[in-house]
Amino acid sequence: MNEQTLQNYGITTLRISLGIVLITHSLWLKLIVFTLPGTASFFESIGLPGYAAYVVFLIEAVAGIALVLGIESRWAALIVVPVLAGATWAHSANGWLFTNEGGGWEYPLLLTVAALAQTLLGDGALTLRRSSKPGRVHATRNRAFS
Repeated sequence: MNEQTLQNYGITTLRISLGIVLITHSLWLKLIVFTLPGTASFFESIGLPGYAAYVVFLIEAVAGIALVLGIESRWAALIVVPVLAGATWAHSANGWLFTNEGGGWEYPLLLTVAALAQTLLGDGALTLRRSSKPGRVHATRNRAFS
């Protein structure tokens, strides 16, 4: 394998790993373990509106699936950066270690940086739909309106 191929598979490993974490955080942790109403209550307890829990759940689930499948990966990673930065903030009072009571901010910060890196690196290999470049959107032209 050449260097470019190895780099592409490294990017793919990051992309799929980040996607799996986001899927498990949304579909397992927020939906099954804490439940969405429970997650909304937690959001309210730290001063956020309860409905934000549903928005965060949706962003994490959709972006996670997009990352695993390699669909517009750069944009999927970028859209979760504010969510992950918010998680870092939400855990900031609990100290650095994620093993602290309530979970510290080391893990959310790592995920934030991983999402930023994925945004900068791009798709990697094994994608279903490569990321469009900023300012360009994949679209099919509707000939009926031509």
